[in-house]
Amino acid sequence: MKKLTFRSYNFRRAAVAAILLAAGTSIVSCKDFTELAPISLASEESAFASPGNIKLAMMGVYESAAIGTYQNLKSSARGYPFGAAAIEQGEMRGEDMLNIDQFYAITYEGGANPTSLNNVTMWHTLYALINQANILIEGVQKAGAKGVITDAEAKAYEGEARFMRALSHHELLVHFSFPYADAAGGKWGVPYRTKAITSLAAYEEGLKMDRGTVKDCYTKLIADLDFAEANLPDKQPDGVQRATKGAAIALKARIKQHMGDWDGVIAESNKLIPASAPYKSPIGAFQLTAEPDGPFTSYKNNTESIFSIANGPNANGGSNGALPAMFGPASLNGRGLVATSPILYNASFWKATDKRRALLQVYQPTTGSRYYFNYKYRDYTTRADWAPMLRYAEVLLTAAEAHARKGQNDRALALLNAVRNRSVEAGDQFTTPPADLVLAILQERRIELAGEGRRWADIHRLALDAAYGFRGIPAKMKKEQMKLDGTDYNAVTPPTFPATGGVPSYAYESYRFLWPIPAEETAANPTLRAQQNKLSD
Repeated sequence: MKKLTFRSYNFRRAAVAAILLAAGTSIVSCKDFTELAPISLASEESAFASPGNIKLAMMGVYESAAIGTYQNLKSSARGYPFGAAAIEQGEMRGEDMLNIDQFYAITYEGGANPTSLNNVTMWHTLYALINQANILIEGVQKAGAKGVITDAEAKAYEGEARFMRALSHHELLVHFSFPYADAAGGKWGVPYRTKAITSLAAYEEGLKMDRGTVKDCYTKLIADLDFAEANLPDKQPDGVQRATKGAAIALKARIKQHMGDWDGVIAESNKLIPASAPYKSPIGAFQLTAEPDGPFTSYKNNTESIFSIANGPNANGGSNGALPAMFGPASLNGRGLVATSPILYNASFWKATDKRRALLQVYQPTTGSRYYFNYKYRDYTTRADWAPMLRYAEVLLTAAEAHARKGQNDRALALLNAVRNRSVEAGDQFTTPPADLVLAILQERRIELAGEGRRWADIHRLALDAAYGFRGIPAKMKKEQMKLDGTDYNAVTPPTFPATGGVPSYAYESYRFLWPIPAEETAANPTLRAQQNKLSD
């Protein structure tokens, strides 16, 4: 057990492998990282011996974010953690997409245990990515001190790695820890690892680290992103597949939203959102695309994407993990595993004439299997769709919620309308604030961000919100409740479904609300063993 856990953290080999592999969309590997021969310290240091090698090492970090491993195998990777899996798990933990087959049953039905593969793989690949980022940070600091690259270049690379470290730790927090709203961040967080583990001695030291508190983790998240903001460029030559100043700010706004720090959200968002429309960011020139499908039909190059994880024809989550494979209908060469749930499709707040129904949903007409599917990821042949992590639409809606929470309704409505009005007809547009403006913004998030993995994050952060939270996991539908003859989806006259036969809701206090820490982790780490999440009710 200890060997496996160490391997998850030990990316001495992967740091060097990043030099040997191309980055982003061009990586092809049929080898498990663990099958590589041991790399000497001198070889590890060669990763940071020249500017070219350092860039390849940086791109190797992004590659690990996209591809990762599955059951410790690189060859059977399924897009863990961010190439596809974070989005898929985030949706399957919520109620707005429907699990059709058994593929996501454990996640969908809240049955994760310390050995179930989805949550275990997320833990291991996120910490492997964190360790690779930490190796990069230490490497570029030394390279900068030696004059291999300039101090500014070293700090820019460090900023990218610290951005990825923050993104990864936050993903861990929303799955394995209670929300910030619980005890003002006083509950257990996750081990926030900032030192590279490249030796047995470092590994043994790492075993002494406890989970800390959620508040501790959020303080470190903000520190990492403050550094990233201060040192990253407005734009990257490789586009939105690399972190920028705007990405660091957008992620900080999201994190402060999870903290309920509405003044902080507004302060961060104001760096990216001008005082009045048209809303074009002074940093990065981000702007909503004219049509709501713009970020997906042109996922590599559009004005709205702030940061995405690059996939490619030869480097993606494959048929068992890639977004178009998982979310796409069989009639279009997807696997037909995850459809849009009638819970969302038939919701009264989603107007029947909304453009997103036609542009970002697709109907499968197969007899006896008639569903609507998310149509944001549509490269069913090569599965090269990039995974969106941060979009300008989310920044606008996050800021809108913060302003509404502060009673600043005019600004909140203007930002909500900026996103909503490009999709709804004039007769359905808000000209005055609705009676519950915060609710309208949260509902708009469900429509606009559907299929991007944000649903669980919203359920998690709002769990204890007296007005808008579920205080647990909401009930979900199962396909057995449906007729599958085409009548299950009707936004004008919504059908009714059997009251029984679906996935029941689960209370916040249930063990199902949080994922458990992997068994092999707690077996190797006595500190975490004593801090395991609840395993049964």
